Amino acid sequence: MQEITAEFEVQDIAPKAELTVRTAVTVGGKTDMGRVRENNEDKYEFYIPESDDELASRGMIFIVCDGMGGHEAGQHASELTVKTFIDVYRGHPSASAEDAATAAANAANRFVLDVSRAIPSRKGMGTTLTVLILLQGQAICVHAGDSRLYRLRGGELTQMTRDHTWVEDIVESGMLSREEAEVHQYRHVITKAVGTAEALEPNVFSEAAETGDVYMLCSDGITNHVGDEEISSEMANEGPSAASWNLVNRALTGGGSDNATVIVVRVDELQPIS
Repeated sequence: MQEITAEFEVQDIAPKAELTVRTAVTVGGKTDMGRVRENNEDKYEFYIPESDDELASRGMIFIVCDGMGGHEAGQHASELTVKTFIDVYRGHPSASAEDAATAAANAANRFVLDVSRAIPSRKGMGTTLTVLILLQGQAICVHAGDSRLYRLRGGELTQMTRDHTWVEDIVESGMLSREEAEVHQYRHVITKAVGTAEALEPNVFSEAAETGDVYMLCSDGITNHVGDEEISSEMANEGPSAASWNLVNRALTGGGSDNATVIVVRVDELQPIS
């Protein structure tokens, strides 16, 4: 069987920038195969640079992918996407982090698509992509699929990403209620994902981060079984590691019908550098 691998070496070509805000965070993460699946197609990773140069130009990266395709193909798609995104984003020459992140998502899309076409056992594989980048006091999100990014600020939980699913489109058109969508037979039909089409066009947006913000990235194995009130409670009352473990355990207790993955990131300090 033909295998395709790619080596990505981060070149010293990322633009130089002056660090204006030093960010301190606490991070926790947890993933579980669930009670039904035979393998884990989810993948999470984070990269926190130590050098001020890279913190200034690229910031901290947190990423969750939920692979699809079966027979371990989804696992390969999510692993390829995580590695490709981080390496391409870090080494991209653009001074714009948003442009570099878009290019990294598109590079991952091309790589997964090429591998799925070249290897019969990988045919049809793909993955969601949800990324949080904390850079110079900004929170940048890159998103495709139905994994999610939440933010807890001042006790209020906000879903920052929009699910790229068939039912979400129908709900927005007014033809289906939110309650109907939650139990619809096509609620898991994804309309955008890495590796499933020639063009990805991820959603990329940013907002100002604040000290005390708590962000959570998760696969739908969490949100299938854990409601917003439970998510908000865990994020508000537990540290990132405990919240991650508790949310995964809640998903397993609720049925564990899919792989379940969480990263929780708490912004402890945003210190301007004069």
